[in-house]
Amino acid sequence: MKRGKKYKEAASKVDRMKLYLLDEGLQLLRQLPTAKFDETVECAVRLGVDPRHADQMVRSTVVLPQGTGKKVRVLVFAKGEHETAAREAGADYVGAEDLVEKISGGWVEFDVAIATPDMMKIVGRLGKVLGSRGLMPNPKSGTVTFDIAKTVKESKAGKIEFRVDKAGNLHVPVGKRSFTDDQLRENIMAFIDAVLRAKPASAKGTYMKTVSIGSTMSPGIKIDRVALLQSLTG
Repeated sequence: MKRGKKYKEAASKVDRMKLYLLDEGLQLLRQLPTAKFDETVECAVRLGVDPRHADQMVRSTVVLPQGTGKKVRVLVFAKGEHETAAREAGADYVGAEDLVEKISGGWVEFDVAIATPDMMKIVGRLGKVLGSRGLMPNPKSGTVTFDIAKTVKESKAGKIEFRVDKAGNLHVPVGKRSFTDDQLRENIMAFIDAVLRAKPASAKGTYMKTVSIGSTMSPGIKIDRVALLQSLTG
């Protein structure tokens, strides 16, 4: 894969063999060349689980205290009082059969889809469209619920879902380059804490193997996971 000049310049500043303390990693990220846009900062974690086994699947949600830095467009499938609650909570799109028809036609201009349980009969028709994009409402991620107002507000505030991939990795956005170090640190620690809480009972050996941070255009910066976990547990 051919890398650009800025990426190569950034890579030359990152010691691939070193494990950085989180604060060191964040400071180093500041020193790397920036793109012409406000890059997303990501945290990647490699877990010691085998997702091929259902009892080792890691999937959960976390509300990032400082948000993601991105405007989240929330769509809600609901009727009656739940439709009213969704609108009052700030949902961008609210409806039922009308939205199903619109999405069936290929419209997917939203980031999160929430549905009340009674709506899933009609929402189920959208499995192919929403499922492939990771937008299908799901009880496990809290997006199939009657507590519409709370769920809409959390989604708007920075609630994200994470799910381990086939190789045992997690990748989530934890903010923007424009965030302060304190904001990024708070979001990263909230994410790491949520990953620990989601540890399957059947997971053996080292659960959290590696942790790294990076931005859209930068190489990954490896973080000292032992020090990170110690700071979390106090």
